[in-house]
Amino acid sequence: MNRLLRRSALFSIAAAVSLDWAPPSDARVTRIIIDTTAVLANPAVPSNPYQLLTGRAFGELDPNDAHNALITDIQLATRNANGNVEYIASFRIRKPTDMSSASGVMWHDVPNRGGDVALPNDSFAGGDVQLLSGWQGDNAGGTALPANVSCLPPYVAPCAVPAFANHYVKVPVLVGVTGQILGRIINRSGTNQPLNVMGNPIPYFPANSADNTGATLKEHLSETLTGVVTEGQTIPNSDWKFCYGAGATFAVPGSPTALPVRVCLGNGRTFDPAKLYQLTYTVKDPYVLGAGTAAFRDVASFFRREAQDNFGTPNPLAGKINAAIIRGSSQSGNFTRHLIFLGMNEDEAGRIVHEGAWPLIAGRRVSNNSRWGQPDGVLELYQMGSEGPQWWHSFPDRARNLHPGGILDRCSRTDTCPKIIETFGGAEVFALKMTTSWVGTDPKNDIPLPDNVRRYYLPSSTHGGGNRDATDSGFNEALPATGASCPGNNWGTGTLRANPVPANSLVNRMRVALREWVMNDTPPPASRWPLMHGAKNERNLVEPTKSAMGFPSGVPGIPDSIFLPDNFVNPVLDYDWGPDFDEFNAIGDPTKVPPPIRSAIKMLVPKVDADGNELGGVPTVLRDAPLGTYLGWNITASGFHAAQTCNYVGGMVPFAKTKAQRLANGDPRLSLEERYGTHAGYVAAVTAAADNAACQGYMFAGPAAALMGSKCTTALPAGVRDDWAYLVNQATASNVCNQPGDGGKCNPAAP
Repeated sequence: MNRLLRRSALFSIAAAVSLDWAPPSDARVTRIIIDTTAVLANPAVPSNPYQLLTGRAFGELDPNDAHNALITDIQLATRNANGNVEYIASFRIRKPTDMSSASGVMWHDVPNRGGDVALPNDSFAGGDVQLLSGWQGDNAGGTALPANVSCLPPYVAPCAVPAFANHYVKVPVLVGVTGQILGRIINRSGTNQPLNVMGNPIPYFPANSADNTGATLKEHLSETLTGVVTEGQTIPNSDWKFCYGAGATFAVPGSPTALPVRVCLGNGRTFDPAKLYQLTYTVKDPYVLGAGTAAFRDVASFFRREAQDNFGTPNPLAGKINAAIIRGSSQSGNFTRHLIFLGMNEDEAGRIVHEGAWPLIAGRRVSNNSRWGQPDGVLELYQMGSEGPQWWHSFPDRARNLHPGGILDRCSRTDTCPKIIETFGGAEVFALKMTTSWVGTDPKNDIPLPDNVRRYYLPSSTHGGGNRDATDSGFNEALPATGASCPGNNWGTGTLRANPVPANSLVNRMRVALREWVMNDTPPPASRWPLMHGAKNERNLVEPTKSAMGFPSGVPGIPDSIFLPDNFVNPVLDYDWGPDFDEFNAIGDPTKVPPPIRSAIKMLVPKVDADGNELGGVPTVLRDAPLGTYLGWNITASGFHAAQTCNYVGGMVPFAKTKAQRLANGDPRLSLEERYGTHAGYVAAVTAAADNAACQGYMFAGPAAALMGSKCTTALPAGVRDDWAYLVNQATASNVCNQPGDGGKCNPAAP
């Protein structure tokens, strides 16, 4: 059967199942245990204190319920006496002590690699509830299971109340099942190195910890972003061993008591940091990872709707939640898209789980529902995450020859789609493969947004924004010149300094907009992102070449070589994961490791202005009153990925201060002197840019802004920062053309 027909058949089966499901069973969260309760100060309204509850949710999944049909390997998982599959998930709740003051809104925050998520001041001020719960079931690194996670009261020794630093979910494990995976060691030296993914251990042990028979350790001399690999030698199995512990050696490799699995070289060999080492090996005991996604669904449904658990323990939120909003950033935002795609915004009883959804800086879906999945992975070579449709509406996937589909297909059939706001910026385009969700895999047309989705692009920004506006550094002509750190699997350092463009103003505005949309059906501001075929002045999505982008020549520190296709944009790669993997749904068993690459999908990027700053997207103060060129990409300084884009981090190239300095450097971009003249001129430009953003609805301008002369002030929700006033004050206090001896002029020597 050809690829398209095989995927279509699988899709048809899944669609039929989802439309013909059995009546709901008792499978759900069956028990909650609140292990700790603490008083939590309310920073916005001290007279309305909060409580912090932490605990565990014990639940069951019906393997035969159609809502769980897409969970890889659930039919192979061990079942209890009810015929169901069990899980245990952590949860943390922040709620008003007096629930009569609760707003009815529950933010269901997705932990990123198990971490906590702060509740913003305006949510405290509004009386919102926050729920966090575990979803990542690989239990490695930041999601490791605490001791005694299954412990039930009464707590008799050696059982003890399990504390947890990071969130987890205990999912079924298929004991004795084996398969092939790969691990990669990059930019490392010495003789003992761990097999990690994004700094956390690869979550599987070798099938035989003391024997590397059948494993293959190869050197890679180079790799392009398009997947062209130059291989070096294959290291003989006699020259390396699996080992355990940072102090292990080839002679004394240790035993597998804890992750990470390590590779120890022997016989005079050492790791060369100029090479990449790729290990293909057999592992055992895969997790039923999709059960963690279902657990996240069920925990939300329980606290959203149920009065008590099966043992009579009351739900501390019972009757007080009118709407839930799932919110996730980066990896957690990818999970948010993943949950909706699987149809898991509907619980086993057929009820909507989250009325709202907010994936922030999320360019794909997370790998959390295939055998041997690695949810910690980012989109480096041979990592999953871009399989199947990444766009909301059903749309053709011609380049990969898959049938049409979209993330919202399943929830659309059951009327369980949430209202969605998505926010992201430049780094998601250049490294995290975002633009396929705008134009598909054969980019000829913009994919229209559904009515329940709003999209906001923060131009010329790094991953998550610069997060620098707590000081005036974003408005400082003397920013530190150190290179930005490249995230990923030990990627390296960038040649360009960090991008300071903050995301806070947009995030603050859209947090309130989504809440109002969900609770009161108040429409958010209009979507803004770069388009291929918008109005004439909005045709800002082009091929990733220097000429198509209109990027200026001669910007200091930016060589033309970075714009070569193999260096510049991280493309979606069409992998062949083998016949047991469903590439549309990203489920099943990937048996081809490493996967052959059929093709690199064509990507698009935003056009830029004469300074190299991106066109399109929401109005942004630092971009519109710039101190330099702000980039959604950087250039790796050294190591294996030298001269390629620096994974998903942005950069900045400051403007020269004076015209004379600019000409001496051969810089085509106008200097601060030529742009602003004086410090007052710069503050006026920032003020105008802030007014533009506020007037279009993408920034809050409140009472302080009104006193300072803003043209577009609005009522400011309690606990929300007046971003207009904040940014203008930062510009006023900055040292731009305002250092001692400058006299407020960008060129004090000028008349």
